[in-house]
Amino acid sequence: MADDIPRTIEEAVIKANELTRQIDYHNYLYYVLDKPEINDADYDLLIKQLIAIETKYPEIVTPYSPTQRVGAAPAEGFQRVGHLTPMLSLGNAFSAEELQAFHNRVIGGLGTSDDLEYVVEHKIDGLAISLVYENGLLVRGATRGDGIEGEDVTSNIKTIKSIPLKLQGDDVDIPPLLEVRGEVYMAKQEFARLNDLREKNEEPLLANPRNAAAGSLRQLDPRATADRALDAFIYGIGKYEGVELTTHAQTLEYLKAAGFKVNQLYRVFNNIQEVADYCDSWGEKRSSLPYDIDGMVIKVNSLPSQTILGSTAKDPRWAIAYKFPAEQTTTIVKDIIISVGRTGTLTPTAILQPVRLAGSTVSRATLHNEDYIKQKDIRIGDTVVIHKAGEVIPEVISVVLDHRTGEEAPFVMPEACPECGSPAERNESEAARKCTNVACPALLREGLFHFVSRDAMNIDGLGPAVLTNLLEAGLIRDAADLYQLTEDKLLQLERMGKKSAANLLASITKSKEAGLARLLFALGIRYVGVKAASVLARHFGDIDAVKSASVEELIKLDEIGEKIAESVAAYFASPASLELIERLHNSGVKTTEDKIVVADKQPFLGLTFVLTGTLIEMTRNEAAAIIESLGGKVAGSVSKKTSYVLAGAEAGSKLEKALQLGISVIDEAEFKNMIDEVS
Repeated sequence: MADDIPRTIEEAVIKANELTRQIDYHNYLYYVLDKPEINDADYDLLIKQLIAIETKYPEIVTPYSPTQRVGAAPAEGFQRVGHLTPMLSLGNAFSAEELQAFHNRVIGGLGTSDDLEYVVEHKIDGLAISLVYENGLLVRGATRGDGIEGEDVTSNIKTIKSIPLKLQGDDVDIPPLLEVRGEVYMAKQEFARLNDLREKNEEPLLANPRNAAAGSLRQLDPRATADRALDAFIYGIGKYEGVELTTHAQTLEYLKAAGFKVNQLYRVFNNIQEVADYCDSWGEKRSSLPYDIDGMVIKVNSLPSQTILGSTAKDPRWAIAYKFPAEQTTTIVKDIIISVGRTGTLTPTAILQPVRLAGSTVSRATLHNEDYIKQKDIRIGDTVVIHKAGEVIPEVISVVLDHRTGEEAPFVMPEACPECGSPAERNESEAARKCTNVACPALLREGLFHFVSRDAMNIDGLGPAVLTNLLEAGLIRDAADLYQLTEDKLLQLERMGKKSAANLLASITKSKEAGLARLLFALGIRYVGVKAASVLARHFGDIDAVKSASVEELIKLDEIGEKIAESVAAYFASPASLELIERLHNSGVKTTEDKIVVADKQPFLGLTFVLTGTLIEMTRNEAAAIIESLGGKVAGSVSKKTSYVLAGAEAGSKLEKALQLGISVIDEAEFKNMIDEVS
């Protein structure tokens, strides 16, 4: 190898450029076209030769050298960067009728249907990205973020070998500026490999390829991203100079010629019924793909027509996403287990023979309660139909009776708590069976999981594993003990280093300022969710006032019904509850709520929002505060009076009901756009 190293810097530059050209060519063949010409050993030899040259002549290393794909130092955090053109979200269609309505709107906007064509592409289930190239060189990669600004993840983007660091120029013009849009994803095979490895290392399994891809791209250490074989499809252009394009199909071919990986399963149609048929065909066979898709994207092919149609504040009028219906599949109930929640409720869960469903491997399904099991006659060993909509936990919807052999075992709900052995009783007015032991270890453990969760006190670093270790080590007994933890105590835990301990203590300290609304939710008072906690905090302002409130006073508040009022009063009548609150207060936990600063303008006056799912850049409490400061109302349930449903990740039944009622559903980016427009 040493004999191959050039003797002068001039020779080194020539040799390095030639090696870079060869490596880029073979990367393109392997990662984009899936047509390798050389074996791994020969490819590795090219890389080693380039590394050897760059090691001797570090001054010749360029940002687009193949050796720069991995190895950058971990980042302190991601910087926010603005997109050259906004990354708008897409409106959704769920049926052929809604596609026809979209088609009619397009014709109305153009004033004609002459020469109207649509390009139909797979809607890759991954993380949207924006890449900027200057004179053919990759200078920045960013996440979608709110559509206006995203996070700069350039170092991590460079680890994805299907993304060119330098555009090819043999058959295409290299523009001075090119902004492209795409989707980073994790192939099903890589997802399975990664979860197998995590299972062997006794690490929590990743939920699905989309979450795995998003988490991988946002690793602060690019080397960690490189360990996960991410891929990317490029599907469009934002801002560009020096290139003449007239159709979207032409754009895709240009991107392919420039070295990008473009999904070749796109089709061009001039008939909306053919569009619908093509979408439905992939709904039936999407499981055969090596990657996950959650729908199809339909775009007007003509770029001048796209310009005429324009965009709303939320999405382009020339494109729409056709979303596939919830998936169903069959599997076998291997067992039924019982878990005990923070309120003592015994919840049955079906352990399933693992099966792929809606983009993830499913091995469990909720059975709700014993009445649900009896009503559907679900038995251990049954073949069942399971259903999953979006990120909602799967549920068993029916039993395939024709598959019964007679060996299936009926399930009987236990009369004793599986955690502590205490009697588990069922109130006649409820479907739930509950542990009667107020000191049950499960109640304490699950209550702590809830206390530190994102919408509660939001304590980073206190996951289930760490909390369980703290409990088993006898370092905590309840939530107040968290605020008495010290570095010395934390270092007693296995795998807890000084830096991790310091970060955890800083997060615990920060949580003291969370405020009354979060604290009330964190306490786990029965029936008191995020919305009810917020209502109580904003009305009373201080926990002492909440403690003193009568049931009659509580019922008068919006969103506080009789059940919630009685539960709140009962909680604050408990000496154990009062002692816990006193200890939290003495530890410096804030027990008051700041008043909402009402904006001069009230643009949301008369609008009712419902919040569901997990938001990324703000909590639901923070979103609710913004809505109310702008004159809007936040409701706890969806009805015909609802103006908007703000849906985050893992949105459940509220999202489904909104879609059924035709209520406008917005995501976090659209919500932020609304705020920006009225600010």
